[in-house]
Amino acid sequence: MTPLAGFRRSTIGVTGTDIAVAVAGSGPPLLLLHGFPQTMAMWHRVAPMLVEHFTVVCTDLRGYGASGRPEAGADHGGYSKRAMARDQVEVMSALGFDAFAVAGHDRGGRVARRMCLDHPDRVTAAAVLDIVPTATVFATTDQALATAYYHWFFLIQPDGLPERMIGADPRGWLGETLRRWAAPGFRFDPDALTEYERAFDDPATIHAQCEDYRAAATIDLEHDAADAGQRIGCPLLVLWGTRGAMHRIYDVLGTWRGEGMHVRGRGLDCGHFPAEEAPAETARELLGLAP
Repeated sequence: MTPLAGFRRSTIGVTGTDIAVAVAGSGPPLLLLHGFPQTMAMWHRVAPMLVEHFTVVCTDLRGYGASGRPEAGADHGGYSKRAMARDQVEVMSALGFDAFAVAGHDRGGRVARRMCLDHPDRVTAAAVLDIVPTATVFATTDQALATAYYHWFFLIQPDGLPERMIGADPRGWLGETLRRWAAPGFRFDPDALTEYERAFDDPATIHAQCEDYRAAATIDLEHDAADAGQRIGCPLLVLWGTRGAMHRIYDVLGTWRGEGMHVRGRGLDCGHFPAEEAPAETARELLGLAP
């Protein structure tokens, strides 16, 4: 079965690209953003639990899934979290939502954080899943972090090196990445995995996602430095997997308490993918984003 079956699909034009969108439900709007190396299909177990309480909007980030793959530019700004956040705000405007809640996993969480800072009047509440802020990761890198998150330093390499190496066996690299980050023994839904593989088969997708990480190591850090001291004003929910690297390496909730004014959260018994490994708990927590 196609993930998110029953959701209304469309493509919405935004500044510089197009964003793939799936919408279902009724009630206050909730935007769900996926992470690397996935697509909106990662919400296939959680989103159906939320549609009775929210108008649920799932999207593919630029460079991912069925969304457009614009040029990055010399400064990688085309994949800055600022540009990606603007995409999503424009999508929600096109759908008629002036204010909304947002939940983002992995890269989507980084987009959600930037959205809270750049568009505070638009975000009523936010959730970030299994991340700590980008600047924190780079500032605190040690052997444990570099071993667990080696891809951060691999994907930012220049001159197409990671693109060529991943492109030699894209499905193999994708599968191994998902396996390593999930809790031992977890198996991804075959239909969702097919969606991830279909997107990853496109060399343009691999390049765009490398640009996402290159942006994180350059222009995103510049934006974060310029905003040093600015805190997220809306309620912020933090969820993470207690069987994953973030839990082993960081005080995840404590880190985010330095980023927001109204922060709460807890760990879930899973690896890096709460929405797929612990969907009922994740959905239950996200219900708290309702106004």
